[in-house]
Amino acid sequence: METKAQRLVFGETLAELGKEDEKIVVLDADVCSSTQTKCFCDEFPDRFFNVGIAEANMASVAAGLATTGYIPFISTFALFIALRAGDQLRAQIAYPNLNVKLSGGYAGLSDFADGASHQSVEDMAVMRAIPNIVVIAPSDITETEMAVRAAAKHVGPVFIRLSRAEVTRDYGADHPFEIGKGIILRDGGDVTLVGTGSTVNRIVQAAEILDKKGIDARVIDLHTVKPIDKKIIVEAAKETGAIVTMEEHTVIGGLGSAVCETVCAEYPVPVVRGGVPDRFGESGTYDEILERAGVTTERAVELAQKAIDLKRSKR
Repeated sequence: METKAQRLVFGETLAELGKEDEKIVVLDADVCSSTQTKCFCDEFPDRFFNVGIAEANMASVAAGLATTGYIPFISTFALFIALRAGDQLRAQIAYPNLNVKLSGGYAGLSDFADGASHQSVEDMAVMRAIPNIVVIAPSDITETEMAVRAAAKHVGPVFIRLSRAEVTRDYGADHPFEIGKGIILRDGGDVTLVGTGSTVNRIVQAAEILDKKGIDARVIDLHTVKPIDKKIIVEAAKETGAIVTMEEHTVIGGLGSAVCETVCAEYPVPVVRGGVPDRFGESGTYDEILERAGVTTERAVELAQKAIDLKRSKR
């Protein structure tokens, strides 16, 4: 099976887009080898700007470029995009609804060796709370390629959440990727498993385990966390009566919160959230810290059973 670092998929796709549209420019905060924007720099050095370790200034420069008709992609670690540049993103990009693309690499716990100072478990919550910003977390190689292209075409700010880790190619060229539209990967009537980004593969595996236990699980890839696909979530609530979310992000303010907000307002059913507990990350191997955080296939299976039990208790 084909595998590739998600950041490299981003960098290569960005370089391809640069050949197709001369209005695309890229800014990086002195981590282009990490974020792989060096792929674009190698092809178009005159359209690449390394602003140094100055994330807030990078956002301001991108805003200025956008006002002149360029399509800026700004790139650094997800934590630094969301927090170091947060004021500028809000006031200078989101408020005037400028056409700037925000790439947050090394998201979640994927920067495992650098510990809590670099691990981004709150970026989706920050971005979701700022008006006008679309929030996307692609899962595999194909979806990452499609997300970057869709972001370039979308008029307005888009935040793309990317992992440091390798991803597989699970989808083909006919994958129906569209901003704001979730995808049912597997139908089922007992419980719904909803994932985004790195957790999609895990919930697919969880559904296979549940199937052997006689539990029929629906699986949804919710690559766009904002705007959320209310239709697919409400239908799942009505048709399965219980939902589990799994995300490589704090359980506060991210995918789980977005699903809970939708279900609570439209069709209340039990929703059990899986993800990073309300604490900072830690150093260790990637697999070790994911397991400690409960971002695993096995945990998704446990939460599915809990959601089903809650559904039954409400009858």
